[in-house]
Amino acid sequence: MSVADLTFLDQLLGGPGRTTVCGLPEGFDALALSRLAERLAPAPVLHVAADDARLARMADAIGFFAPGLEQHAIPAWDCLPYDRVSPRSDLVGQRINALVRLGRPNGQGGARVALTTVNALLQRVPPRAMLTDAVFEVTAGERLALDALLAYLEHNGFLRTGTVVEAGEFAVRGGIVDIFSPGVGEPVRLDLFGDVLEAIRVFDPLTQRSGEQREHLTLAPVSEVMLTQDSIARFRAGYRELFGAVTETDPLFEAVTAGRRYPGVEHWLPLFHGPLETIFDYLPDAAITLDPQVEEALDDRLEAIADYYTARSSAPRSALSEGAADYKPVPPEALYLTRDEWEQRLNSRTVAAFTPFAVTPTAAQPVADAGAKPGRDFADVRAQRGGELFDVARAHIDAELGAGQRVAIAGWSPGTRERIKRLLADHGVERLADAASWAEVEALPADTVALVVLPIERGFSAPGLSLIAEQDVLGERLNRPQRRKRVRAENFLADAAELAEGDFVVHVDHGIGRYDGLVTLEVDGAPHDCLRMIYEGDDKLLLPVENIELLSRYGPADQPVTLDRLGSAAWQARKARLKRRIKDLADDLIKVAAQRTMRSTAALEAAEAPFDEFCARFPYVETEDQ
Repeated sequence: MSVADLTFLDQLLGGPGRTTVCGLPEGFDALALSRLAERLAPAPVLHVAADDARLARMADAIGFFAPGLEQHAIPAWDCLPYDRVSPRSDLVGQRINALVRLGRPNGQGGARVALTTVNALLQRVPPRAMLTDAVFEVTAGERLALDALLAYLEHNGFLRTGTVVEAGEFAVRGGIVDIFSPGVGEPVRLDLFGDVLEAIRVFDPLTQRSGEQREHLTLAPVSEVMLTQDSIARFRAGYRELFGAVTETDPLFEAVTAGRRYPGVEHWLPLFHGPLETIFDYLPDAAITLDPQVEEALDDRLEAIADYYTARSSAPRSALSEGAADYKPVPPEALYLTRDEWEQRLNSRTVAAFTPFAVTPTAAQPVADAGAKPGRDFADVRAQRGGELFDVARAHIDAELGAGQRVAIAGWSPGTRERIKRLLADHGVERLADAASWAEVEALPADTVALVVLPIERGFSAPGLSLIAEQDVLGERLNRPQRRKRVRAENFLADAAELAEGDFVVHVDHGIGRYDGLVTLEVDGAPHDCLRMIYEGDDKLLLPVENIELLSRYGPADQPVTLDRLGSAAWQARKARLKRRIKDLADDLIKVAAQRTMRSTAALEAAEAPFDEFCARFPYVETEDQ
């Protein structure tokens, strides 16, 4: 069987039922998944990764093996079940954009893969009708009603600001509308002349300079919770039905009633939409593929959901003093799938459970054998002092080529790929060629060793292909721990006594706030001191005194300061932009130094030119040194 055939996939095309696909190590599973999607098109394939790291590696591998394959990643929220914080806006934007596209008919009929995780698949999502109908599309050169656009932005969670800086914001200046839609990556500027949209341009939020033009723009909601008149009414009715009478001190109910977003409001998602749907509903005809260890991840997540719900619903009232509002969690089955629902959804689909190991088939468990196995690991050679690691690698490569295998070597980055290429060439490996995709690997002569960029931890040997990973040869990658950032001595806070009420402070994760004194919370029957900081909108953050090192001084209280929004990405965006500016400044300094060096070299060469000319005219004249 050649790699291009992958005939074991035929066993997955017979209809509903679960099949274990063994002999499918990481990397080779991406090739199998992309080929399965091509065979099942226009129906999509939904791949369930064990966690976010596996999802990212699978996406990279599919991008290598099938660059043209349409893939959509649906990550889970980056917060704990029943948390007091909202998920990141850019992550929510990515989720919504993927769901909107997957909820639409596959008009072109091409192959599609949806990538998600166990956590994301367990979590219920807004109904399809809500998301697919809440899309606003504009095209350059066509008419655009500005009032309709602004009404859409305000009703779908966009925040109007003076200058667009972060995702979820928009600004209006006459006939110019700036919009930063989450999940898109870059903000756009709409240039209207009357009611005609003349141009759509990408712009830099740091410099506000316009860039390349776009022909089309699709806007989707910023949040899975949209505070419309109808959704607020549903929330109020559902909240009272679940939790009874509402007191005047319920900040969640008060904020939603006033049309304001409350931190962590997404954890009451069912109350805004009624019955929620699932990712399964968005892909009713999709085949399902499962990562190894999905069952373990499922057990862990269901246990965590139950534990957090119990902790929230049974928290003693004594723990809910100043600064800690009463938390009323919705039932887990309203926000998450139960195990029974999970099993029912899978039983009605074509399901392939991937595993790198060999499995014995049984009557109850069909097995398809992909025929691959983990590749050669050179750890034994690395452990030998003076071992000729690359000579052994060269012998292995020659043996694989001699057996008719196509050989590829994967580096984690272009830099490590070049390093391996030089080392192999120095040890006699010939016919090395770079390849950017699997198609380019297949186009190379059979006796040529392909060097690719593919971040996988271990190589594999499959029928027709031997892929050697960087770690197989060089060993485990060293993940250096991030060095603790140094804080200027005059800004470092070692004790709460150094702060006075009204002082401005900078939290490393949340940005600029105002210190509002020390409060004592009673947790588990014991008092606990916390520093209270005020952020924009009178949002409060309580920081345990033992974590005071996360704060630094900003400046005296009499200086004009703009507070950051708690839970906003603006602070992180500013830090990222500052890092980019520092990097750009460093690049400029390097270029200036290089230019000075070149000018100095040119000047030296010019000074030596007369002597060189003299020697050329009188070749037999000897210097004293000679």
